[in-house]
Amino acid sequence: MLISDRWKVLIIRDLLTGTKRFSELKKSVGKISQKVLTSNLRSMEESGLVSRKVYPEVPPRVEYSLTETGWSLKPILDAMVEWGTEYKQKHENETFQ
Repeated sequence: MLISDRWKVLIIRDLLTGTKRFSELKKSVGKISQKVLTSNLRSMEESGLVSRKVYPEVPPRVEYSLTETGWSLKPILDAMVEWGTEYKQKHENETFQ
């Protein structure tokens, strides 16, 4: 349930490369509204997957990064990518036979 939303997997994928600001996440995740991204980030923060750091600057700067729990999902996401790649190759090979 922690990553059942389609956007959460994409957010985690993007945070695996390092800390990101809100605008960077919005751009890299794709066609997601500001409201939906905010909601997902808050939910992920409450679940302990993402940490949020606010810098006392003007304008305020907010950065998001994965927590240790968030990082623990990396092997699962890597396995999903591997499975998807193998599945795609298998079905492409069947199409050409």
